[in-house]
Amino acid sequence: MNRYLATLAAWGAALAIMAGGGGAGAQHGPIKIGLIVPLTGVFSPNGRDMANGFALGLNQAGNKAAGREIQVLTEDEQGTPAVALTKARKLVELDKVDLLVGPLLASSGYALRDYIDEQKIPALYPIVSSDDLTQRKGTPWIVRTGWTSSQPNHPFGEYAAKVLKYRRIATISYDFAFGWENVEGFQDTFEQNGGRVVLHLWPPIGAPDYSPYLGRIPGDVDAVYAAFSGGDALRFLQQYRAFGLEGRVPLIGNGTFTDEHILFEERDLAKGIVTALHYSAALNTQANRDFVRTYVRAYTRVPSYYSEAAYTGARFILKGLETVRGQLADRGAFVAALRAVVLPDAPRGPVRLDKWGSPVENEYIRRVDIINGEPQNTVIATYPNVSQFWTANPDEYTRDVPPAHP
Repeated sequence: MNRYLATLAAWGAALAIMAGGGGAGAQHGPIKIGLIVPLTGVFSPNGRDMANGFALGLNQAGNKAAGREIQVLTEDEQGTPAVALTKARKLVELDKVDLLVGPLLASSGYALRDYIDEQKIPALYPIVSSDDLTQRKGTPWIVRTGWTSSQPNHPFGEYAAKVLKYRRIATISYDFAFGWENVEGFQDTFEQNGGRVVLHLWPPIGAPDYSPYLGRIPGDVDAVYAAFSGGDALRFLQQYRAFGLEGRVPLIGNGTFTDEHILFEERDLAKGIVTALHYSAALNTQANRDFVRTYVRAYTRVPSYYSEAAYTGARFILKGLETVRGQLADRGAFVAALRAVVLPDAPRGPVRLDKWGSPVENEYIRRVDIINGEPQNTVIATYPNVSQFWTANPDEYTRDVPPAHP
């Protein structure tokens, strides 16, 4: 970790020199950004919202920074880690992009980590929430502006025990890094506050039939915690109701379970479900109201967390580029500039990065309500300034808490 911080310090010095006019010679031509998102496959709705939010953020700046045009080259990662890596190689080695943005999946984020580190290419992760990418497997070249999978679940585990008064919970979640880390973050604090997770269920991505898993849920649990997104979340909710569990065993879940990218298809199926995340389109702040209004005008749909995350990621990039005056010859200086960005007025609320390059931000407990016939994630509690470690000592956390696994 000392070598890692020393590297950042050196970049900070380089940034100071550049800001004073002693940097490399001026660069011309467009700044090329490689955007890696799933445009086909089960996660395509998530990728669509990412691409829309990113485009909106850049469009508001006229697709320019420090007087230079910004050109976005988009590649479809298909929600597959191997494809994401192939597309990253194309963007870096053939298209010669200056910066990578994306991908979506936690597993894809891990798959790109070593390549990004080897190439020393700046990479901004607005969505990828793989915990260890800013912990045990950190690299100075990745800047995370979204969240870690366990981050909102740390306060949510406490909330479930202290406020909802749950004592016994079963979990059902994706069987890959994102699901494991959501569950781990929730279970850690839920059990620290007197609760107990009595059963883990791990269906695969795109499972057509959840009945083998639903049939194993004990009848004496206080609630079921679910972690899904997109069509999987919708299909799970439909089958949960068909299985007769709705009304008998309350559902709670991770933030993507009722996120706006799928909420308007879930509708009444999601009513009353309590989740935790760092964003809700129903967040009642001026910055968010302005963002939602602009996004709806541009895309005729309510923004999801994926939309806001990519939009806010674009704002980080624009501010970083302005700091280095659009000069990217010194990649380290640009990454240092990204890490120094503070946004007091993001749609999600204030956000800054910790020394590991991971966001410190509000986490919201949300409940799905039907307002004027439309579903929304109503914010019912706010935990301010939550880091990836929350109340834990970072050194103890990274030493004593094992990486997530099923």
